[in-house]
Amino acid sequence: MEINPYAAPQSQVLQNTPQEEVERMQHINTEATIKSVGMLYYLATFGLLAAGAVTLMEGKPTEDIPPQLLGAILILMALAYGVTAYGLRRLKGWARIPTIIFSCIGLLGFPVGTLINAYILVKVMGQQGKFVMTPEYHRIIAVTPHVKRKSSIVALVLLALLLIVLIGVIAAVVMK
Repeated sequence: MEINPYAAPQSQVLQNTPQEEVERMQHINTEATIKSVGMLYYLATFGLLAAGAVTLMEGKPTEDIPPQLLGAILILMALAYGVTAYGLRRLKGWARIPTIIFSCIGLLGFPVGTLINAYILVKVMGQQGKFVMTPEYHRIIAVTPHVKRKSSIVALVLLALLLIVLIGVIAAVVMK
Protein backbone atom coordinates (compact mmCIF):
# COMPACT_ATOMS: atom_id res chain seq x y z
CA MET A 1 0.00 0.00 0.00
CA GLU A 2 1.32 3.34 -1.04
CA ILE A 3 0.97 6.42 1.26
CA ASN A 4 -0.62 9.45 -0.37
CA PRO A 5 0.97 12.63 1.09
CA TYR A 6 -2.04 14.71 -0.04
CA ALA A 7 -4.72 12.59 1.60
CA ALA A 8 -6.72 13.88 4.57
CA PRO A 9 -5.43 12.68 7.93
CA GLN A 10 -6.94 9.39 9.02
CA SER A 11 -7.06 9.84 12.76
CA GLN A 12 -9.93 9.16 15.11
CA VAL A 13 -11.30 12.08 17.08
CA LEU A 14 -12.10 11.26 20.67
CA GLN A 15 -15.68 12.09 21.59
CA ASN A 16 -15.13 11.75 25.32
CA THR A 17 -15.62 14.90 27.37
CA PRO A 18 -13.09 15.31 30.17
CA GLN A 19 -14.50 15.14 33.68
CA GLU A 20 -13.54 18.76 34.39
CA GLU A 21 -15.65 19.98 31.47
CA VAL A 22 -18.62 17.97 32.67
CA GLU A 23 -18.30 19.38 36.19
CA ARG A 24 -17.91 22.92 34.88
CA MET A 25 -21.01 22.59 32.70
CA GLN A 26 -22.98 21.26 35.68
CA HIS A 27 -22.03 24.24 37.84
CA ILE A 28 -21.69 27.07 35.33
CA ASN A 29 -25.15 28.54 36.00
CA THR A 30 -24.48 28.71 39.74
CA GLU A 31 -21.08 30.25 39.01
CA ALA A 32 -22.73 32.92 36.84
CA THR A 33 -25.42 33.59 39.45
CA ILE A 34 -22.87 34.09 42.23
CA LYS A 35 -20.83 36.42 40.03
CA SER A 36 -24.02 38.33 39.21
CA VAL A 37 -24.72 38.75 42.92
CA GLY A 38 -21.22 40.19 43.19
CA MET A 39 -22.11 42.69 40.48
CA LEU A 40 -25.31 43.57 42.34
CA TYR A 41 -23.24 44.16 45.47
CA TYR A 42 -20.91 46.44 43.50
CA LEU A 43 -23.95 48.49 42.50
CA ALA A 44 -25.00 48.64 46.15
CA THR A 45 -21.47 49.77 47.00
CA PHE A 46 -21.64 52.71 44.62
CA GLY A 47 -25.12 53.67 45.82
CA LEU A 48 -24.10 53.55 49.47
CA LEU A 49 -20.92 55.53 48.77
CA ALA A 50 -22.93 58.21 46.99
CA ALA A 51 -25.51 58.35 49.78
CA GLY A 52 -22.78 58.49 52.41
CA ALA A 53 -20.93 61.28 50.62
CA VAL A 54 -24.10 63.34 50.17
CA THR A 55 -25.05 62.80 53.81
CA LEU A 56 -21.60 63.90 54.98
CA MET A 57 -21.57 66.99 52.77
CA GLU A 58 -25.15 68.19 52.88
CA GLY A 59 -26.73 66.28 55.75
CA LYS A 60 -29.13 68.28 57.84
CA PRO A 61 -28.93 67.72 61.58
CA THR A 62 -31.81 65.74 63.02
CA GLU A 63 -32.75 64.86 66.55
CA ASP A 64 -31.98 61.18 66.12
CA ILE A 65 -28.67 60.70 64.31
CA PRO A 66 -26.03 63.30 63.42
CA PRO A 67 -25.34 63.42 59.65
CA GLN A 68 -21.63 62.70 60.18
CA LEU A 69 -22.42 59.45 61.96
CA LEU A 70 -25.01 58.40 59.38
CA GLY A 71 -22.61 59.23 56.53
CA ALA A 72 -19.81 57.26 58.18
CA ILE A 73 -22.12 54.25 58.69
CA LEU A 74 -23.18 54.36 55.02
CA ILE A 75 -19.57 54.52 53.85
CA LEU A 76 -18.56 51.62 56.12
CA MET A 77 -21.47 49.58 54.75
CA ALA A 78 -20.33 50.45 51.23
CA LEU A 79 -16.85 49.18 52.01
CA ALA A 80 -18.26 45.94 53.43
CA TYR A 81 -20.41 45.43 50.33
CA GLY A 82 -17.45 46.25 48.07
CA VAL A 83 -15.16 43.72 49.74
CA THR A 84 -17.90 41.09 49.59
CA ALA A 85 -18.57 41.87 45.92
CA TYR A 86 -14.87 41.44 45.18
CA GLY A 87 -14.92 38.01 46.84
CA LEU A 88 -18.08 36.93 45.06
CA ARG A 89 -16.84 37.98 41.63
CA ARG A 90 -13.71 35.89 42.21
CA LEU A 91 -15.66 33.01 43.81
CA LYS A 92 -13.76 33.20 47.09
CA GLY A 93 -15.06 30.95 49.84
CA TRP A 94 -14.75 33.59 52.56
CA ALA A 95 -17.33 35.77 50.75
CA ARG A 96 -20.12 33.32 51.60
CA ILE A 97 -20.41 34.44 55.24
CA PRO A 98 -20.93 38.18 54.61
CA THR A 99 -23.23 37.34 51.69
CA ILE A 100 -25.38 35.22 53.99
CA ILE A 101 -25.47 38.03 56.57
CA PHE A 102 -26.40 40.70 53.98
CA SER A 103 -29.03 38.42 52.45
CA CYS A 104 -30.60 37.68 55.82
CA ILE A 105 -30.89 41.41 56.45
CA GLY A 106 -32.23 41.88 52.91
CA LEU A 107 -35.03 39.40 53.61
CA LEU A 108 -36.73 42.23 55.54
CA GLY A 109 -37.28 44.17 52.30
CA PHE A 110 -40.71 42.67 51.62
CA PRO A 111 -41.75 41.64 48.91
CA VAL A 112 -39.05 42.13 46.25
CA GLY A 113 -36.10 42.13 48.64
CA THR A 114 -37.39 38.97 50.26
CA LEU A 115 -37.59 37.14 46.94
CA ILE A 116 -34.20 38.29 45.67
CA ASN A 117 -32.37 37.62 48.92
CA ALA A 118 -34.04 34.23 49.40
CA TYR A 119 -32.77 33.28 45.93
CA ILE A 120 -29.28 34.51 46.82
CA LEU A 121 -29.35 32.45 50.03
CA VAL A 122 -30.41 29.33 48.14
CA LYS A 123 -27.61 29.75 45.61
CA VAL A 124 -24.84 30.60 48.08
CA MET A 125 -25.79 28.09 50.78
CA GLY A 126 -26.68 25.21 48.44
CA GLN A 127 -24.37 22.32 47.55
CA GLN A 128 -23.47 23.80 44.17
CA GLY A 129 -22.77 27.22 45.68
CA LYS A 130 -20.47 25.68 48.28
CA PHE A 131 -18.62 23.71 45.60
CA VAL A 132 -18.28 26.64 43.20
CA MET A 133 -16.46 28.63 45.88
CA THR A 134 -13.81 25.98 46.63
CA PRO A 135 -10.18 25.75 45.47
CA GLU A 136 -11.08 22.54 43.62
CA TYR A 137 -13.55 24.41 41.42
CA HIS A 138 -10.96 27.14 40.84
CA ARG A 139 -8.69 24.41 39.46
CA ILE A 140 -11.52 23.22 37.20
CA ILE A 141 -11.97 26.78 35.92
CA ALA A 142 -8.23 27.00 35.22
CA VAL A 143 -8.22 23.84 33.08
CA THR A 144 -11.48 24.67 31.25
CA PRO A 145 -11.20 28.32 30.17
CA HIS A 146 -12.93 27.48 26.88
CA VAL A 147 -16.18 26.48 28.62
CA LYS A 148 -18.52 29.47 28.58
CA ARG A 149 -22.11 30.00 29.60
CA LYS A 150 -24.44 30.60 26.70
CA SER A 151 -27.22 33.16 27.12
CA SER A 152 -30.50 32.48 25.42
CA ILE A 153 -31.86 34.97 22.92
CA VAL A 154 -35.05 35.26 25.01
CA ALA A 155 -33.05 36.41 28.05
CA LEU A 156 -31.19 38.98 25.96
CA VAL A 157 -34.43 40.34 24.47
CA LEU A 158 -36.00 40.58 27.94
CA LEU A 159 -32.92 42.40 29.22
CA ALA A 160 -33.10 44.87 26.33
CA LEU A 161 -36.81 45.49 27.02
CA LEU A 162 -36.09 46.01 30.71
CA LEU A 163 -33.39 48.56 29.88
CA ILE A 164 -35.73 50.40 27.49
CA VAL A 165 -38.46 50.56 30.16
CA LEU A 166 -35.92 51.71 32.77
CA ILE A 167 -34.63 54.46 30.47
CA GLY A 168 -38.22 55.52 29.78
CA VAL A 169 -39.05 55.73 33.49
CA ILE A 170 -35.89 57.75 34.20
CA ALA A 171 -36.67 60.07 31.27
CA ALA A 172 -40.25 60.56 32.51
CA VAL A 173 -39.07 61.42 36.02
CA VAL A 174 -36.44 63.85 34.73
CA MET A 175 -38.85 65.59 32.35
CA LYS A 176 -41.39 66.40 35.11
